[in-house]
Amino acid sequence: MAHTVDATPEMTEFPPDPGPAFLEAATLGDGLRRARAASGKSLAELAAETKVNARFLTALEQNDWSSLPSRVFALGYVRAYAGALGVDEQTAVERFKRESPDTSTSLKPPVGIAFEDVRRHSPVVVGVLAVVVVSVVGWNVFQRISRMQAPHPSEIAATPPAWTQEASTEEGVSLGAPLPAPPDQTVPALYVTRGLEAQLTGIDPDDPNAAPAAPPPPVQKAFNPRGAVYGAPANASQVIIQAKKPGVLVARIGEGRVLFARQMAAGEAWRAPIGVAATIDVSDPAVFDVYLNGEYGGALPAVLTPLAQLNARAAQSARETAAAQARAQAEAQAQLQARIAAAAQSAPPPAT
Repeated sequence: MAHTVDATPEMTEFPPDPGPAFLEAATLGDGLRRARAASGKSLAELAAETKVNARFLTALEQNDWSSLPSRVFALGYVRAYAGALGVDEQTAVERFKRESPDTSTSLKPPVGIAFEDVRRHSPVVVGVLAVVVVSVVGWNVFQRISRMQAPHPSEIAATPPAWTQEASTEEGVSLGAPLPAPPDQTVPALYVTRGLEAQLTGIDPDDPNAAPAAPPPPVQKAFNPRGAVYGAPANASQVIIQAKKPGVLVARIGEGRVLFARQMAAGEAWRAPIGVAATIDVSDPAVFDVYLNGEYGGALPAVLTPLAQLNARAAQSARETAAAQARAQAEAQAQLQARIAAAAQSAPPPAT
């Protein structure tokens, strides 16, 4: 037994388009209300879908703009409500802007002048400017033409006879041998106060039998800090190591411990402490200068230099300097006493 199948498809019903109802409405609120009625959705459903409070949706449908929040939120509500109803969002937003103008910005008075005034007065202004320009140009041309003169020969066609006669009566100028150059300026002789040198040195410069004074020891180059100075205080150090050029300086004490380490820049210095057994390790000994008791002591002798050796040199130099000063002071004192005794013997006895 054959079964008959009904091939007629079922008719699907679609909801009516809310667009025409929205566009035909007189106001935005009427259009939204008609679109909602055509969609068959309730306010509660649309509030849940758009995440907008139902009272704000009601205010939109009733054109109650005062119940809406700020304008930015109101525009967002209109856009969301129109999208949920299937209405063109941009059309709804533009309609909201027309029906609810923004009153937050106050009106400003017009500035400038009317275009009609400019058009009415422009021919007069242009005419006046043209007259002024033509007058200035004409005046300049007239001045140039009036000052132009034809070239004429010079009034002095020949040398006046008086000039020739006066020139002939003058004696001729002759050049002799060149004069020698003036002597160079010499340094004046040093003025010495009589008696002062003998009082200070104990040697009379006028005495031919006096022994010449020994020349003073040369003055060494003193330490001049040209950068940061690291290490011990000035009163607790006799050895200063200063970098002439950039170089590495490391001071190590027993068991490899580092007392000081730095990439020294040109001019920077390190004061070595007294009584510390350390070894000076440098990248290049020629880069570093050694100062003993504040005076130049040459460059570092080697890449590895015991600090005790430098401190010993500084102490020896200090002892030698102190001894030399003591001897010079003792000799000066002895000579002074001898001169005083000789002066006392040569003095005449007091009259009785």
